Amino acid sequence: MTEGYLVLIYGAVVSAVSFLAVYFLMPVAIRSLVAKGKVVQDYHKPGRPPVPRPAGPVLMAGIAAAELALFALTMNLGVLAILASTAIAFAVGYVDDRRVMPGWFKPAALLLSAVPIIALGAHGSYLNLVFGSALIPLLYIPLIFVIMPVAGNTMNSIDVLNGVASGVLVIACVPLLAACAIFGNLDVLLAGLPLLFGALAFFKYHKYPSKIFPGDSGTLLFGAMFGALAIAGKAEIIGVVALLPAVINSFLFLSSVKRLAEHREVKARPITILEDFRLAASKERAAPATLVRLIVADGPLTEKDVAQKIFRLSAFSAALAFATIALQYYFLMVR
Repeated sequence: MTEGYLVLIYGAVVSAVSFLAVYFLMPVAIRSLVAKGKVVQDYHKPGRPPVPRPAGPVLMAGIAAAELALFALTMNLGVLAILASTAIAFAVGYVDDRRVMPGWFKPAALLLSAVPIIALGAHGSYLNLVFGSALIPLLYIPLIFVIMPVAGNTMNSIDVLNGVASGVLVIACVPLLAACAIFGNLDVLLAGLPLLFGALAFFKYHKYPSKIFPGDSGTLLFGAMFGALAIAGKAEIIGVVALLPAVINSFLFLSSVKRLAEHREVKARPITILEDFRLAASKERAAPATLVRLIVADGPLTEKDVAQKIFRLSAFSAALAFATIALQYYFLMVR
């Protein structure tokens, strides 16, 4: 059987395992969390309805099952490295879901998620830039310790409205996986499919109005796996461009707060909720800058409208990422 057919078969298997596991287990998790009282209020809705949280354990189960199946088929240690990094990020988030931790905890603990990538050699020595590549064998190791916490916390920071974190991730995964296939190898592409299809299945339950929230365990899992795939697939720059709305949101928040802090630790809120439950930009000078605050600066919008604007920004960033892929392909592989 040719390599192309094997890739199609393996891809279909891991995509189906991740998608179906998340799709069918999520309703079970929703009922279980509600029965145990593990719910939080949705402050953007009338009556502040309770929403179960976290979805991270189901997401981790679906992705892990798919990645283990892929490893059994390929015996590629890079697949294990990506899975181990993802599992560590999930564990960090799950601790934060169960117990309120200080702002420094997640960035510091996420340093551990870089270890499997380094220990199992799932990285290269070259950093693919837009107009070429740079050989940085010594610098690349500390760079991994930067990428993993940043990727995890960046995805965590965009989890602000119903469906946004999962929707942004699905859109950003498309150019990332294309870049992994072109500049990395097909095993990395296959390892990324469970993330894409797991997030796609989750979006059904996370979209407006959300039936379940991902929690920190879900968002850190998403971000860390995205970062691990970008590293293993030699697509670091593509990953940044594809995830630009989340990157901008994280940068705005950090630059205005000027310290590592949880959103719940910031007393002044970036947006206010009007009587008709539209979102408006806060007029408080101490309120942090965020992407949502910028979007509603021209006038109040509904939560659903804000989410749609973020998705459009993500689609534009994905288009920029594909343009960057074209440039990289020309300068790295054609010239």
